[in-house]
Amino acid sequence: TTAELFRLLCNLARIGTVTEIDTETCTARINSGENHTDWVRWACSRAGGAVTWHAPTVGEQVIVMSPCGEMTTAVIVGSLYSSDHPAPDSGASTHVTTYPDGARFCYDPAQSALALNGIKTLNVNAGGAVAITCSTATVSATEKVTLDAPEVVCTKKLTASTFSVTQGGEMHGNFTGNMTINGIKPDEHSHGGVESGGSWTQGTK
Repeated sequence: TTAELFRLLCNLARIGTVTEIDTETCTARINSGENHTDWVRWACSRAGGAVTWHAPTVGEQVIVMSPCGEMTTAVIVGSLYSSDHPAPDSGASTHVTTYPDGARFCYDPAQSALALNGIKTLNVNAGGAVAITCSTATVSATEKVTLDAPEVVCTKKLTASTFSVTQGGEMHGNFTGNMTINGIKPDEHSHGGVESGGSWTQGTK
Protein backbone atom coordinates (compact mmCIF):
# COMPACT_ATOMS: atom_id res chain seq x y z
CA THR A 1 0.00 0.00 0.00
CA THR A 2 0.96 3.63 -0.29
CA ALA A 3 1.13 3.97 3.49
CA GLU A 4 3.44 0.96 3.79
CA LEU A 5 5.68 2.26 1.02
CA PHE A 6 5.83 5.66 2.72
CA ARG A 7 6.78 4.00 6.04
CA LEU A 8 9.61 2.06 4.41
CA LEU A 9 10.92 5.16 2.68
CA CYS A 10 10.88 7.16 5.92
CA ASN A 11 12.80 4.41 7.70
CA LEU A 12 15.61 4.22 5.15
CA ALA A 13 17.50 6.99 6.96
CA ARG A 14 16.63 8.55 10.30
CA ILE A 15 18.30 10.98 12.68
CA GLY A 16 17.87 10.26 16.36
CA THR A 17 19.42 10.39 19.82
CA VAL A 18 20.96 7.49 21.73
CA THR A 19 18.95 6.63 24.84
CA GLU A 20 20.54 3.34 25.93
CA ILE A 21 23.65 1.34 25.10
CA ASP A 22 24.64 -2.28 25.68
CA THR A 23 28.41 -2.67 25.39
CA GLU A 24 28.20 -6.46 25.64
CA THR A 25 26.15 -6.78 22.45
CA CYS A 26 27.43 -3.57 20.79
CA THR A 27 23.88 -2.28 20.38
CA ALA A 28 21.95 0.85 21.29
CA ARG A 29 18.40 2.16 21.36
CA ILE A 30 17.49 5.37 19.56
CA ASN A 31 14.77 7.98 19.90
CA SER A 32 13.79 9.39 16.49
CA GLY A 33 10.76 11.62 16.60
CA GLU A 34 7.98 9.56 18.14
CA ASN A 35 9.78 6.29 17.42
CA HIS A 36 11.90 4.43 19.94
CA THR A 37 13.90 1.72 18.22
CA ASP A 38 14.70 -1.75 19.43
CA TRP A 39 18.36 -2.61 20.02
CA VAL A 40 20.35 -1.83 16.85
CA ARG A 41 24.02 -2.29 16.07
CA TRP A 42 26.48 0.55 15.59
CA ALA A 43 29.10 0.69 12.86
CA CYS A 44 32.83 0.77 13.61
CA SER A 45 35.93 1.90 11.75
CA ARG A 46 37.45 -1.57 11.38
CA ALA A 47 36.33 -5.09 12.29
CA GLY A 48 38.72 -7.45 10.51
CA GLY A 49 42.40 -8.15 11.13
CA ALA A 50 42.50 -4.75 12.82
CA VAL A 51 39.60 -4.07 15.18
CA THR A 52 38.60 -0.71 16.67
CA TRP A 53 36.32 0.04 19.63
CA HIS A 54 34.57 3.32 20.40
CA ALA A 55 31.05 2.97 21.78
CA PRO A 56 28.49 5.75 21.34
CA THR A 57 27.22 7.57 24.42
CA VAL A 58 23.76 8.37 25.73
CA GLY A 59 22.63 11.72 24.33
CA GLU A 60 24.70 11.40 21.15
CA GLN A 61 22.94 12.38 17.94
CA VAL A 62 23.30 9.66 15.30
CA ILE A 63 22.27 8.64 11.79
CA VAL A 64 20.39 5.35 11.51
CA MET A 65 20.19 3.51 8.18
CA SER A 66 17.69 0.69 7.61
CA PRO A 67 18.16 -1.54 4.53
CA CYS A 68 14.82 -1.90 2.71
CA GLY A 69 13.28 0.43 5.30
CA GLU A 70 12.90 -2.27 7.95
CA MET A 71 14.01 -1.03 11.38
CA THR A 72 14.77 -4.61 12.41
CA THR A 73 17.86 -4.35 10.18
CA ALA A 74 18.79 -0.82 11.28
CA VAL A 75 22.43 0.17 11.87
CA ILE A 76 23.90 3.32 13.40
CA VAL A 77 26.25 4.54 10.67
CA GLY A 78 27.53 7.83 12.05
CA SER A 79 27.17 10.75 14.44
CA LEU A 80 26.24 14.42 14.12
CA TYR A 81 27.27 17.47 16.14
CA SER A 82 24.50 18.90 18.30
CA SER A 83 23.92 21.74 20.73
CA ASP A 84 24.70 19.38 23.60
CA HIS A 85 27.84 18.03 21.89
CA PRO A 86 29.24 20.72 19.57
CA ALA A 87 32.34 20.42 17.38
CA PRO A 88 35.56 20.52 19.47
CA ASP A 89 37.45 22.59 16.88
CA SER A 90 36.91 24.66 13.75
CA GLY A 91 40.24 24.18 11.98
CA ALA A 92 40.13 23.09 8.35
CA SER A 93 43.13 20.77 8.73
CA THR A 94 43.02 19.67 12.36
CA HIS A 95 42.12 16.17 13.52
CA VAL A 96 40.73 16.44 17.06
CA THR A 97 39.27 14.00 19.58
CA THR A 98 38.10 15.13 23.02
CA TYR A 99 36.97 13.00 25.96
CA PRO A 100 34.60 13.54 28.92
CA ASP A 101 37.50 13.81 31.41
CA GLY A 102 38.95 16.80 29.55
CA ALA A 103 41.60 14.92 27.58
CA ARG A 104 42.24 16.28 24.09
CA PHE A 105 44.12 14.72 21.17
CA CYS A 106 44.91 17.06 18.29
CA TYR A 107 47.02 16.68 15.16
CA ASP A 108 47.40 19.52 12.68
CA PRO A 109 49.10 18.39 9.45
CA ALA A 110 49.33 22.00 8.31
CA GLN A 111 51.73 22.61 11.21
CA SER A 112 53.00 19.01 11.53
CA ALA A 113 52.12 19.37 15.22
CA LEU A 114 50.70 16.73 17.58
CA ALA A 115 49.30 17.76 20.98
CA LEU A 116 47.98 15.52 23.76
CA ASN A 117 46.59 17.35 26.78
CA GLY A 118 44.45 16.72 29.83
CA ILE A 119 45.48 13.12 30.60
CA LYS A 120 46.57 11.90 34.05
CA THR A 121 48.74 8.92 33.07
CA LEU A 122 50.45 7.67 29.93
CA ASN A 123 51.78 4.11 29.66
CA VAL A 124 53.87 2.75 26.78
CA ASN A 125 54.82 -0.94 27.01
CA ALA A 126 57.05 -2.40 24.31
CA GLY A 127 58.45 -5.91 24.18
CA GLY A 128 61.41 -4.70 22.13
CA ALA A 129 63.05 -1.32 21.66
CA VAL A 130 61.64 2.20 21.81
CA ALA A 131 63.48 4.83 19.75
CA ILE A 132 62.85 8.59 19.81
CA THR A 133 64.77 10.73 17.32
CA CYS A 134 64.54 14.53 17.28
CA SER A 135 66.64 17.71 17.24
CA THR A 136 65.97 18.63 20.89
CA ALA A 137 64.04 16.94 23.69
CA THR A 138 62.76 18.39 26.97
CA VAL A 139 61.34 16.40 29.88
CA SER A 140 59.85 18.51 32.68
CA ALA A 141 58.70 16.87 35.91
CA THR A 142 57.51 18.60 39.09
CA GLU A 143 58.81 15.79 41.35
CA LYS A 144 61.41 13.50 39.77
CA VAL A 145 62.48 11.49 36.72
CA THR A 146 63.47 7.85 37.28
CA LEU A 147 65.71 5.84 34.94
CA ASP A 148 65.39 2.21 36.06
CA ALA A 149 67.77 -0.01 34.08
CA PRO A 150 70.83 -2.23 34.67
CA GLU A 151 72.86 0.25 32.64
CA VAL A 152 72.30 3.84 31.52
CA VAL A 153 74.60 5.09 28.74
CA CYS A 154 75.24 8.75 27.88
CA THR A 155 77.27 8.88 24.65
CA LYS A 156 78.09 12.60 24.66
CA LYS A 157 78.35 15.58 27.01
CA LEU A 158 76.36 15.41 30.26
CA THR A 159 75.69 18.59 32.24
CA ALA A 160 74.19 18.52 35.75
CA SER A 161 73.80 21.24 38.37
CA THR A 162 74.24 18.66 41.16
CA PHE A 163 75.52 15.10 41.28
CA SER A 164 74.97 12.43 43.94
CA VAL A 165 76.04 8.76 44.18
CA THR A 166 74.34 6.84 46.99
CA GLN A 167 75.51 3.24 46.52
CA GLY A 168 79.19 3.53 45.65
CA GLY A 169 80.68 2.15 42.46
CA GLU A 170 83.59 3.09 40.24
CA MET A 171 84.43 5.99 37.95
CA HIS A 172 86.82 5.66 35.02
CA GLY A 173 87.99 8.07 32.33
CA ASN A 174 90.32 10.88 31.37
CA PHE A 175 89.19 14.14 32.95
CA THR A 176 90.30 17.71 32.25
CA GLY A 177 89.54 20.92 34.12
CA ASN A 178 89.37 21.71 37.83
CA MET A 179 87.94 19.34 40.44
CA THR A 180 87.27 20.29 44.05
CA ILE A 181 86.47 17.74 46.80
CA ASN A 182 85.39 19.15 50.17
CA GLY A 183 87.04 22.45 49.27
CA ILE A 184 90.35 20.83 48.24
CA LYS A 185 91.74 20.63 44.70
CA PRO A 186 93.61 17.28 44.49
CA ASP A 187 95.99 18.48 41.76
CA GLU A 188 96.98 21.67 43.61
CA HIS A 189 96.93 20.86 47.36
CA SER A 190 100.05 20.60 49.54
CA HIS A 191 100.98 18.59 52.64
CA GLY A 192 102.40 20.08 55.80
CA GLY A 193 104.47 18.73 58.70
CA VAL A 194 106.43 16.27 56.60
CA GLU A 195 109.50 14.65 58.18
CA SER A 196 111.86 12.09 56.79
CA GLY A 197 111.36 8.51 57.77
CA GLY A 198 108.06 6.82 58.50
CA SER A 199 106.15 9.84 59.84
CA TRP A 200 102.65 10.67 58.50
CA THR A 201 101.67 14.06 57.16
CA GLN A 202 99.27 16.34 59.01
CA GLY A 203 96.73 16.19 56.19
CA THR A 204 95.99 18.19 53.11
CA LYS A 205 95.46 21.93 52.96
